[in-house]
Amino acid sequence: MDDVGLPLTRDMALVLGLAVFTMVMFLFERVRADIVALVVLVLLGLAGLVEPEALFNGFSSNAVIAIIATMILGAGLDRTGALNRLAGWLLRRSHGDEKRLLLLTTGIAGLNSSFMQNPSVMALYMPVAARLSSRTGLSLPRLLLPIAAAIVMGGALTMVGNSPLILLNDLLVAANANLPSGAATLEPLKMFAPLPIGIALLLATLAYFHWYGTRRLPEDEGKGATPGRTESYFEQAYGIEGDVYELTITADSPLVGMTLGEAEALRGAPLMLALKTGDESRMAPPADSRLWVGSVLGVMGPRQQVVDFAQAQFLRMSSRLRHFADLFNPARAGISEAVVPATSRYLGRTAGELQLRRKAGLSLLAINRDKQVMRENVRDEPLRAGDMLVFHSIWSDLAQAGDTRDLVVVTDFPKAKQRPHKLRIALVIFTISMLLALSSRLPVSIALMAGVAGMLVAGVLDIDEAYAAINWKTVFLMACLIPLGWAMDSSGAAAWLAGHTIEQLPRGMPPWFVQIMVALATTAMSLVISHVGATIVMVPLAINLALAAGGNPTAFALVVALSASNNFMTASNPVISMITGPAGYTTQLLWRIGGPLSLAYAVVTVAMVNLLF
Repeated sequence: MDDVGLPLTRDMALVLGLAVFTMVMFLFERVRADIVALVVLVLLGLAGLVEPEALFNGFSSNAVIAIIATMILGAGLDRTGALNRLAGWLLRRSHGDEKRLLLLTTGIAGLNSSFMQNPSVMALYMPVAARLSSRTGLSLPRLLLPIAAAIVMGGALTMVGNSPLILLNDLLVAANANLPSGAATLEPLKMFAPLPIGIALLLATLAYFHWYGTRRLPEDEGKGATPGRTESYFEQAYGIEGDVYELTITADSPLVGMTLGEAEALRGAPLMLALKTGDESRMAPPADSRLWVGSVLGVMGPRQQVVDFAQAQFLRMSSRLRHFADLFNPARAGISEAVVPATSRYLGRTAGELQLRRKAGLSLLAINRDKQVMRENVRDEPLRAGDMLVFHSIWSDLAQAGDTRDLVVVTDFPKAKQRPHKLRIALVIFTISMLLALSSRLPVSIALMAGVAGMLVAGVLDIDEAYAAINWKTVFLMACLIPLGWAMDSSGAAAWLAGHTIEQLPRGMPPWFVQIMVALATTAMSLVISHVGATIVMVPLAINLALAAGGNPTAFALVVALSASNNFMTASNPVISMITGPAGYTTQLLWRIGGPLSLAYAVVTVAMVNLLF
């Protein structure tokens, strides 16, 4: 292919001008990226660079539909509290060893990102990381960057792991219309085509942080706060500490026949937060609930205190929550603070008189009055205006109590409906959709939308929650910029750039060297115009470079799609932007740790692509 002699036409100049305009606008961030993308789309239509009937086809493209589906599927899994259960499993498996905990957490986060959008996975892992930090003493800065890096790497495991890879197949198919005669047709890549590359990248990041990166991360806590970090706060402020355990009442136990209130008054009793009698499980059980043989108590306290109480009262103790796993899911229930306002009907009355557990589902754990913390006999203490009450409850019960205006809830808690009982059906539906995606007969977008339909029908989430799960900024950004990629190809601008680039290189340059240049150029561009913009601009150029250099166009395009996510240094990567504040990372720290990792990413990507292609 000889594009060196191609003349620069008006259409080429217009397309290149729009590409430069896009990069400049993204760089200075004076206008939102999605608005810039919409302006570019309109200008492409006004200039006649894209046919009117095709101008808005980006909104119905397989890539955009697949992006929407992965967002909704991720929200469905989030509603079941799957990752909160995962946090408990990670703690048990790590056995208190920091390196093992870090290895397990980052590895599994990377695997999760293979089928969900990277920002969505990071959002789910923020509270998981915070919980692990508060429970183990491992500082948040030493957790968040390794997890974020693993999530970025894990996105390369499948063709739906991140936006650039989802876009790639549409761009490959579109490029066929402008290939020179005699060139082989570019076929879409299968669902797990990049799997070996993703595995190599994930292993590389695990090794990097295991032997090098973690040592350079700060030991001190991050400056910000994230959801789920309340455990350490309540331990420091109120002395409420420990884990949750199940205590089963045996036939020999003196608790048989007692009321819950009587059991709570016993010496050394832990906090009693839940009760299961027969088939009925209840959070915040009333004080007059009777305890019988086989009843199970959900209690919270330091392990030794719970062990001593269980031995003294002939109770069978379990640290594994077999009966209360759903009830104690942090996405469904937890500890909170609420203030008693001067207009409250609770003034002058005790928690016992108000029957807060029976009527409101609230277990009162402590009262903070004039900076004095009361934890003994709090149910018998008349409430005053300004009292800060500490509750344990199901979040939905707390929300209802806050709506009465007798309490002002000050703790930020999950407002979305949680459906942990839908976990199994959600996992089954998700697995089926993944198996459908493996079929070459169905486009990935249809397979993933089948999963969305299944979750909606099964009640894992409702249609309004599905709409809310969609990040419309990402959808508009991608749908509006896709035609720019088409114009780069159809106008000949990509071929013109490729020809002039090859002309500047020494003759006989091997294709792998050109791929390294493409990888670094894509990474540099992604620092400026986001990974989606970099993919759309660079894929047509990479395909034409491959044709000019005698390389494999699909391999070159795959290098671009993978390299577009190779950014661990700046907030233009949405995953990195999410952790910078909570962990207190500085720009210098991100470049010092992320820079070597990005170089390793480029080398591993090019090496693996050449092994596969």
